[in-house]
Amino acid sequence: QVQLVESGGGLVQAGGSLRLSCAASRGTFSSYGMGWFRQAPGKEREFVAAISWSGGTTYYADSVKGRFTISRDNAKNTVALQMNSLTPEETAVYYCAAPRQFDPTAIRLASKYDYWGHGTRVTVSS
Repeated sequence: QVQLVESGGGLVQAGGSLRLSCAASRGTFSSYGMGWFRQAPGKEREFVAAISWSGGTTYYADSVKGRFTISRDNAKNTVALQMNSLTPEETAVYYCAAPRQFDPTAIRLASKYDYWGHGTRVTVSS
């Protein structure tokens, strides 16, 4: 069973950048597709980005395309989310997640992910 731990959250001004990291332990990290989700207060958890097991294919929510970049390092069992040009509306807890089976047709659905970290909080001030 994969265990996931996020880091890198914090307070940033609007227009600023943050880099989130997710470290995986146990399981075979390199065989899992990985995703990032976020949940703002009072809102449902929403898809942000995902990456295939090899890192060769990436997926993004329309709202973050061109500003966020997901990447992974299978040698270090980590996946990162570089976030640029952040807006106050992106204040949320950010989670990394892994599905037992990576289905490209369903990677935006939180219900398809089996393993979750505890999240890291990102606050974007105006």
